[in-house]
Amino acid sequence: MQRLILVLVLLVSVVGNAYASEPLLVEKQSFSFENYTTVGGETIPEVTIGWESYGELNAAKDNVILITHFFSGNSHAAGKYSADDALPGYWDSIIGPGKAIDTNKYFVISSDTLVNAFANDPNVITTGPASVNPETGKPYGLDFPVVTIRDFVNVQKRLLESLGIEQLHAVVGASMGSLQALEWSVAYPDAVERMVSVIGAGAMDAWTIMALEHWARPIKHDPNFNGGDYYDGEAPLTGVASTLAMITQQAMHPVIMNMRAPKPEVLPEAALESVLNSTPVLDYLFANSLARAPLADGNHILYLVRANQLFVAGHQGDLASGLANVKAKTLFLPASNDLLLQPYLAKQAADILTEQGKAPQYEEIEGLWGHLDGLFSIPSKADTLKAFLESE
Repeated sequence: MQRLILVLVLLVSVVGNAYASEPLLVEKQSFSFENYTTVGGETIPEVTIGWESYGELNAAKDNVILITHFFSGNSHAAGKYSADDALPGYWDSIIGPGKAIDTNKYFVISSDTLVNAFANDPNVITTGPASVNPETGKPYGLDFPVVTIRDFVNVQKRLLESLGIEQLHAVVGASMGSLQALEWSVAYPDAVERMVSVIGAGAMDAWTIMALEHWARPIKHDPNFNGGDYYDGEAPLTGVASTLAMITQQAMHPVIMNMRAPKPEVLPEAALESVLNSTPVLDYLFANSLARAPLADGNHILYLVRANQLFVAGHQGDLASGLANVKAKTLFLPASNDLLLQPYLAKQAADILTEQGKAPQYEEIEGLWGHLDGLFSIPSKADTLKAFLESE
């Protein structure tokens, strides 16, 4: 499944690369600082995150667009680390010279979040439960403080400040990245001129909080989980693989999944022999998730789940109170067939902003992919996005 998704990212990027004959080459960089105090009031002695950028920062440092990434993503939003890389960043179709997010005009920057899900990926730099606690010399495990979407935003702000950047032309994010984008506009309203929420939400409702918990339970119940203290032993990879498979399925609409998966056999012999035997359909979903599981960290996934479950823009008791802070122009691009962060979640935020007299722009992305239309079908909204970014 992951291989299929990566191939489709490549196909989408080919369309976007019609503007450029040479690949956009990028370099992964690292940012560190000390003594970060979380929203919950606890201190992380050392924080390090990875970041990358595309385009040039102008002298006034006012041409900055921040890209905030989705749950299983990282800072690699566009371009390639080397010309030989098989695949570009996930939004290469809309980020680059002459594209919707035009790197001839804008300095585009993207960072890894705290507790990034794929902490063992060599292209990810993140602080989280798998990091060594300088006070003990051992991985934090579940001693790491619970973090929120606001914490991700606050760490990004520290990164931007280190570069002398105080103003954002726009912040743009998909899925979990959309939560960060909206939180930026609430937490730092004077610093954000435009906000784009792709396949996003203003707050998590009960149904979505429950759906996210299904991502956490397989890890918690893995025999190797050991209360989160598994760094000296076997990692809970069976649970992690089940979680990744569930994320993949929930991110895809049944139409596209049924088109891509093997056709179910009628009464396959192996399935009749034992309930422990797999089938080609199940192998299609789980095999690649199991192969990818070692790059992820179970504790990190749990912390990301909790950060998403706790989200309501502004964290001020109700969504309307948080959105009252927004000064930015806003664009909401949910996917009409999204079964994970369903369009009503974005529309709720847009409707509240409308009631507050703030004239949000709202359009739905059409496609067969469901939640993943925010990645694969985003070129269909390239003109909308480009016009929004260039609007006065």
